[in-house]
Amino acid sequence: MRTVLVVLFDDVQSLDVTGPVEVFAGAERQRPGSYRLLTASPDGAPVRTSSGLTLAADHALDDAPAPHTLLVPGGPGTRHRPDPALLDWLRRHGPRAERLVSVCSGALLLADAGLLEGRRATTHWSLCDRLARDHPGVEVDPDPIFVRDGHLATSAGVTAGIDLALALVEEDLDRDTALTIARHLVVFLRRPGNQAQFSAQLAAQTARREPLREVQRWITEHPGDDLSVESLAARARLSPRHFARAFREETGSTPGRYVDRVRLEHARRLLEDTADGVEEVSRASGYGTPEAMRRAFLKALGTAPAEYRRRFRPAGAR
Repeated sequence: MRTVLVVLFDDVQSLDVTGPVEVFAGAERQRPGSYRLLTASPDGAPVRTSSGLTLAADHALDDAPAPHTLLVPGGPGTRHRPDPALLDWLRRHGPRAERLVSVCSGALLLADAGLLEGRRATTHWSLCDRLARDHPGVEVDPDPIFVRDGHLATSAGVTAGIDLALALVEEDLDRDTALTIARHLVVFLRRPGNQAQFSAQLAAQTARREPLREVQRWITEHPGDDLSVESLAARARLSPRHFARAFREETGSTPGRYVDRVRLEHARRLLEDTADGVEEVSRASGYGTPEAMRRAFLKALGTAPAEYRRRFRPAGAR
C-alpha cells in the first residue's frame, strides 16, 4: 500500500487537493489496498482554501506517517510569505519521500525549500518566469502540463494535477485502472505530459490588427494549405519581411512556429478522434508525407504518430 500524504495550508487551491485525491481514491476503490490517503496541515488544524472552503487535516505535519508519495498543492498561500515552518518541514521530509509531487504553484514551495535545485520542473504558466527568476538553479520548462524528473513530478495549473495523478496510477497499477478512473471523472486519459499547457491560439497573443487576426484564423482553419510566409503575407497584403516582423511583434511567435503548433494540434485531434490513416492525417494537417509528420511528432512529443494514437485515443472512438 502506498501512502499519499497531501499537504494542506491556508489559501490552498481546493481543486489542487481534491482533483488528485479523487484519482487516487478511485484507484483505491477499484484495487483495495493500493493507496492510503492522508492530509496534514502544519498544526493539524483545519485550513481555509482560497475559495472559502474548509478542509480538515488528518494529522499535524510532524505527526504524519512517512509517505510514499508526498503531494504539495498550489494556491495563493504558496505565493505570499509561505509559512516558514512548512518550508522547514518540506526541507526535512521531502527528500525522504519515494515520490515528490507538486500541483500548480506548489512547485514554488518545493523550490523555496531547495528541493528543485538542479532539477527540471514546471508550474502554472503565469508563474514560470517567477520560478526561473527566483530559482536560477531550476530548469523551468513552461510548456508541458507535467514534468517527470526521477522521483520528482511537477504539474501545471489545476486540472493538470488530475492528468499527473492518472499517469501515476497507470505507472503504479495499470492502464485499465487509470482509464476506468478517467471515464468516471469524465476526463480523457490521453494528455501526454509534454502536451503544451495551451493550444497555439491561446499560447500566442491575438494580433491587434485585423489583417493579422484574419491570418491567424486562416491558419487554424486551413492547416493543410500553403502556409508559407510568402503566402500568408499576401493574404495580409504585406511584404513577407514586414509580415514576419509584424506577426512576431503582435503575437509573440514567428509565423513558422505558429503554423507548426497549429498543424501538430490538428494532427493530434485527427489521430485521437478519427480512424483516418496516418498518410491521410499527414496530408490534411499540412505535413505532406507521413515521414515529415513523424519527425514533427518525435521532436515535439517524443513519440511517433502511430504510437501516439495507440496511447491517447479514447476507447471506443470511431
